[in-house]
Amino acid sequence: MSGRFLAFAGTFLVPLVLVRVFDQAEFGTYKQLLLIYSTLFGIAQFGMAESLFYFLPSFQEQAGKYVANALFILAGVGAASLGILGLAREQVSAWLGNMALAADLLTVGLYLLFMITSAVLEIVMISRKRYFWASASYGISDLVRAAFLVVPALLFGELKWVILGGAAFGFVRLCATAWYLIWEFDGGLEPDRGLMKRQLAYALPFQMAVVVEILQANLHQYAVSYHFDAATFAIYAVGCLQVPLVELVFTSTGNVMMVRMSEEIRSGRGEAVLAIWNDIARKLALIFVPLVALLLVTARELIVSLFTETYRASVPVFMIWSLSILGLVLQTDGTLRVYAETRYLFLLNLIRLLLVAVSVNFFLGLFHLPGAALAAISADFIYRGLGLIRLKGLMRAAISQLLPWRSFVLVLMASAAAALPAWLVKIELQLPPLGLLITTSVVYAVSYLAILYRFLLTDDEKLSLINYVQRFALGLFGASDLKRG
Repeated sequence: MSGRFLAFAGTFLVPLVLVRVFDQAEFGTYKQLLLIYSTLFGIAQFGMAESLFYFLPSFQEQAGKYVANALFILAGVGAASLGILGLAREQVSAWLGNMALAADLLTVGLYLLFMITSAVLEIVMISRKRYFWASASYGISDLVRAAFLVVPALLFGELKWVILGGAAFGFVRLCATAWYLIWEFDGGLEPDRGLMKRQLAYALPFQMAVVVEILQANLHQYAVSYHFDAATFAIYAVGCLQVPLVELVFTSTGNVMMVRMSEEIRSGRGEAVLAIWNDIARKLALIFVPLVALLLVTARELIVSLFTETYRASVPVFMIWSLSILGLVLQTDGTLRVYAETRYLFLLNLIRLLLVAVSVNFFLGLFHLPGAALAAISADFIYRGLGLIRLKGLMRAAISQLLPWRSFVLVLMASAAAALPAWLVKIELQLPPLGLLITTSVVYAVSYLAILYRFLLTDDEKLSLINYVQRFALGLFGASDLKRG
């Protein structure tokens, strides 16, 4: 988590610099290139990198062969992606309505080749229980990547140098990956055709679900890119800002939840899964619902402070997009995986993809740019609703038992109550956007935490919170005392 947090920080800072270097059209072109890269990066892996999480711990004597197989497939697919982007760059650029893309697509393909091939690095480290190394690699890698992207932008002020910087970073990362794997396996990196079949048989079904997931997640952005110019796409891309804290909390909580549920099911206590599900949903609601309320109150100040006045038009998109965080209160994906409902998950993702494909043009025509975000969010809410229907049967729960309804209502009321003084402060104070953002956020946080402690937390949770604050203060002031001593 610590490594991923540093990685999120590095990734988050890059666009904040680039919007201050490039105009809207050039920044929009950068975001379109990034969209193409991220789509292909997820689809083209064939599940081979992720398969190592299964094969390395289970078959340690043959670990080098499984890694070599993965490298062989990933390098081949990366080279194929490079060739396709090079040959079809004019067609891709025309389809996305931005011929400026053609100049950099070949370099993006080179970057993709290096990054896909080196995707095994942290996975191997984790699978070999080198957790500190993996954490350091995640953090350092993305911080260095940020430097390779930002420094050329500041020095030359041209997009081509940023993309070349990315490709240079990819080459450095690939070299580091090669060095580590040679050291780790000491000559044992040797492809094995027989093991390759087993590896592909495991990876390809998993990858089918990943492909559908990536397509549905990015389709609304491709629709905007198709219908509007690069400058308008930049407005939309900024509006679809990802809050790093959300993914970190959601993923970490889901991992812990799945382990706890699996243990209860193996022990023959399947009824305990419902209690865990409700507990996780309540705790995520305590975090995500007030966060959404805060983002709605401070949307204008947040966007303007991070991306300048140029992107004020992104505010309505951001307000709609922030609502997607509410769906993450429900860990439907992880719970269905615990019950081995992978086929149902694939079907749900396919339904979500079709819903976005059918509705996005209609919503764009009706609501302009915010309509694309609304189409994606509506499909996601339907997706989670269908997941709930399936979980109701699996958990054998009544509607009243399926979710902590009372807690949801109380959290919603608390978030609204905390938003009121924050909103009043916002409309009364005459401050620059950044000052207003900080002041409003502090007022909201203090108000919500006071209500949370007084009305929403259990006695055990209050005690845990007090103990955490005491440990934090002891560590902080203890460290200060040591320095003075």
